[in-house]
Amino acid sequence: MKKVSILGVLVVVSLFVASFAFADITVTNASGESITFTDEEIGTIVTSGEKPFEGVTVTVTVNEGGPKGGISGPLYEWRDTWEQLTGAKLNIVEIPYAEHYPKVMTDLYTGTGQFDAFMIGSDWMGELIAGEYIIPVDDYIKDPRFPKWDPDALPPSIRTLYTWGDKWYGVLNDCDGQVLYYRKDILNNPDYRVQFKEKHGYEYNIPPKTWDELYDISEFFNGWDWNDDGEADSGIVMHLKVGAQGMYHYVSLSAPFCILPGEKVDKYHNVYWFDPEDMTPLINDEGHIKALDFQLKLAKTGPDAQVAWSLGEAWDYFLRGKAIFCFSWGDLGSLAQDEARSKVKGKIGCSILPGCYEVYDRSQGQFVKFDDPVVWGNTTGGSWHGVISVLSKNPEATYHLLAFHATNKISLWNAQRGWTGEDPGVKFHFLPPYGTASLDDYVANGFHPEDAKEYLDAYYENFFATNIVPYLRIPGGNEYWVALDRHLSEAYTGALSAQEALDRVARDWEDITNRYGREEQLKVYQESIGYQPE
Repeated sequence: MKKVSILGVLVVVSLFVASFAFADITVTNASGESITFTDEEIGTIVTSGEKPFEGVTVTVTVNEGGPKGGISGPLYEWRDTWEQLTGAKLNIVEIPYAEHYPKVMTDLYTGTGQFDAFMIGSDWMGELIAGEYIIPVDDYIKDPRFPKWDPDALPPSIRTLYTWGDKWYGVLNDCDGQVLYYRKDILNNPDYRVQFKEKHGYEYNIPPKTWDELYDISEFFNGWDWNDDGEADSGIVMHLKVGAQGMYHYVSLSAPFCILPGEKVDKYHNVYWFDPEDMTPLINDEGHIKALDFQLKLAKTGPDAQVAWSLGEAWDYFLRGKAIFCFSWGDLGSLAQDEARSKVKGKIGCSILPGCYEVYDRSQGQFVKFDDPVVWGNTTGGSWHGVISVLSKNPEATYHLLAFHATNKISLWNAQRGWTGEDPGVKFHFLPPYGTASLDDYVANGFHPEDAKEYLDAYYENFFATNIVPYLRIPGGNEYWVALDRHLSEAYTGALSAQEALDRVARDWEDITNRYGREEQLKVYQESIGYQPE
């Protein structure tokens, strides 16, 4: 066996009779950790030891975050490795979240073509597809020259965000969805359970089954020192600052109030955003109004300052042990294992978000009751992933970069570290019987074993739920989301009532729809949610 070290990349070549050959390639990332790939996993284009993309520069946009930021961090972590493998250079262009979408679209509208790939949120997909601004990657996926990743490992809920029709456009990166994090140790305190029952007349479930039950628990624990740190603590914490993705909290929470489940998507069932027959906004119907009123009430069981908190500030509050509940993305469950930042390692539970017994039925114009809580899984957040610009001069090198990050081994490495922003969601991330990952591997990477089990099981339950909140992926998607964010903030700060805020959202959405063209928007919207006109 001959071993050749090339710029930190260890190439192991074994020659067999009959001229069969394979190459095991061991790569080392910026953290000094190594991963070994077979030639099938890494792709034949690099196993010869040649530099297939020598002299090529691939430019990728990503939300501003730096070398240890969410989604941006892995690009830096594996940049030297990929450059050494391929001979190419990776240019990472960080753009503030609020500026990312407009800068990308300006590049595409003008035909400038300064970017090869974009790390996008799923809300961009409708406009990118409608404008034919990105290329499908199906042929690349089948090509053994490129790193191998497994599209079949994605659950249907996540697959929807990476595809359009029967074509793949996105390459596996992030799997976003919001689950409920809660202080299992505090909720299991027998004295607190007795006190709660004395006040409310029932024993709470762990985790709570409904949003009403969660509110009762959150209100009970708010405003007193239940963790013995000498300070008053909170029931829940959310990030509600405008421009900081706070609107995602609302979408996840509101779903069971206003989406009527059914066997198929029709005018009244399994729809959230618009009437699928005429694009009338549904955002200000009675289900949504009740949901936002509830969220405003729930917010009062948390710190007053959260109305101006960004994502990281809310996370840190929970990680410091100051709140019973937080519903957010997978980053939080992973960050909870970092003892330098977290005081709650080994103390948290995770579950799919609660449901509601009563759901608004637009066909009847009233709320209808169910025997069991109606629960909705979600893909809230966009599952940030790479797509290739139609203007890229180097699509093969660009796809190689994205596929390298999507390989099972690098994807799992990223998912086991909270700072990467890449959340679990595919088969090889989950533990048996749901997936193929090893609990020992998670523990070796710093996870408390019980935390890991709860965390991964919650995400499996969320992504494979019977009901999944439909994602808004139409032209102007980013504009619709921004309008929702802006007016929700007016309600969060007390400037407007729930009704007034949502009425403003509806008016803005009508303006956006008319500007893009109602008939054109309706067609794409129907396609995106699987609605079949009769």
